[in-house]
Amino acid sequence: MSTTMKDRRPPSGGQHVSRGTKNKVRGPRDPFQPVAYLIAIVISSVTIVPLLYVIIGGFRTTASINENPVGLPSPWNWQNYTSVLQNPTFWRMVFNSTLIASLTVAFTVIAGAMAAFVLSRIDFKGREVIFTLFTLGLLFPASVALLPLFIMIRNFGLLDNPLGVALPQAAFALPTTIVILRPFMGAIPAELEDSAVMDGCTRLGFFWRILLPLARPALLTVSVLAFVSSWNAFILPLVVLTDSSQLTLPLGVSQFSQQYTADTARALGFTALSMLPALVFFSLAERRIVGGLSGAVKG
Repeated sequence: MSTTMKDRRPPSGGQHVSRGTKNKVRGPRDPFQPVAYLIAIVISSVTIVPLLYVIIGGFRTTASINENPVGLPSPWNWQNYTSVLQNPTFWRMVFNSTLIASLTVAFTVIAGAMAAFVLSRIDFKGREVIFTLFTLGLLFPASVALLPLFIMIRNFGLLDNPLGVALPQAAFALPTTIVILRPFMGAIPAELEDSAVMDGCTRLGFFWRILLPLARPALLTVSVLAFVSSWNAFILPLVVLTDSSQLTLPLGVSQFSQQYTADTARALGFTALSMLPALVFFSLAERRIVGGLSGAVKG
């Protein structure tokens, strides 16, 4: 009987633990995982298919598009893209969009970083109320305040001026910037600031020399978001910019489409080239955005 009991004993402890650990690592299969993949594929298709249609349509002719709207280029026509690239108006619009987006990023990052520093590192009465007001700004797009913005910009004499677009865009980008930067800056240990003060560093010096370099991932994140948002803006530049030499690329796409209504292929080529800089910039900075957002959530 003792022999039978001995034979029925479980395997050795190490072997038992290893099997349990192995099963625990694998875990039960999530039944909703295929559904999640299906939803991701559908959302990706809804986003990517129109982009591919515009890009591929630029390599076709208008006659082939009218004959078969969903067909492939046969043969591939590069003339639509080359004609746009040889047009000086296109490059002037690229310069205008780049200038306004760069100014927007500069104003957003500088003002947002200083506000986030105060709201995260300095304790004063009413701090949470002020932060709540900034978060409420996420609920109001620029189109809601379009009429008062236009009146204010006109009174300041900023019509047909890049600052007339960049300053309001930076103001509406501040809520997102502060919401991302505040937890990131608040997570930096207070002992680090105390050590810097003991070494003779002022609070402003700590902000510029220590805090901003440590918050670089979050700063890159808000910079990319502000740049892409400014590059794709349409309503505010449409109201502020009336001079044809000051138009941005989104306005240029609308103007070009109206000018070449009968030439669909060329309009698609212009649209594809206008989207390309923002798509490339966003693709290259995608990891920076994820890293900055994950750091803000951890903070």
